[in-house]
Amino acid sequence: MDNQAMLENHEMAVAIRSAIEASGRTQKEIADAFGVTEQAVSGWLRTGKVDKRKLPKLAALTNRPLSHFGMGDSSPDPVSSPATTGNYVRVSHLDAEAGMGGERVNDDYPEVIRAMDFEPAYIRSLVGFVPPPGRLVLITGRGDSMIPIIQPGESLMVDTGVTGFDGDGIYLINIGGGHQVKGLQHRGDAIYVVSANTALYPAFPLPVGTTVAGKVYLRNRIERFN
Repeated sequence: MDNQAMLENHEMAVAIRSAIEASGRTQKEIADAFGVTEQAVSGWLRTGKVDKRKLPKLAALTNRPLSHFGMGDSSPDPVSSPATTGNYVRVSHLDAEAGMGGERVNDDYPEVIRAMDFEPAYIRSLVGFVPPPGRLVLITGRGDSMIPIIQPGESLMVDTGVTGFDGDGIYLINIGGGHQVKGLQHRGDAIYVVSANTALYPAFPLPVGTTVAGKVYLRNRIERFN
């Protein structure tokens, strides 16, 4: 590794550490948000080697601008550059899965299976706005807890900029063992984790320490979880 690369890695490690410490979040909370191990996050802090596709989400989690990580707002998007291709919005489909009935732990650096282009009007109708590059990703749902709303193997669009409860809906959450797709509902006394397949998966209060990794939108039909 040349001196320039070593310097850049050192600066990235310092930037990540300072962002996490200033945010008040623990390494475990960051790890849970990304569906990786605490050892992986420790590696980012030690070596500065992190997949740059993770930086927009890390910036959102730590309430830091992308410029803190050396990626000014005008920097090319590390996931798909440019954000739009002609009249389309490009979204990366990741080699990552979320459990619907059980947790799924993904690789630290999930590969991009392919980039998919969507019309801006469709994206706006789905999530309410056209987000910045890298914020929307596609993942695959596995399991039966969200049937009939979500079928096993269905591709789900996730707004990774949502890192907390943002009203009733479907979310990508991590209770501690990996990523799951579940409905979250505020029922007055508490926020509940709710499955569509209630016969097999009864609702329960959202556990303390749960990390929200994003809000889920269904590609094939635009509907909220009720």
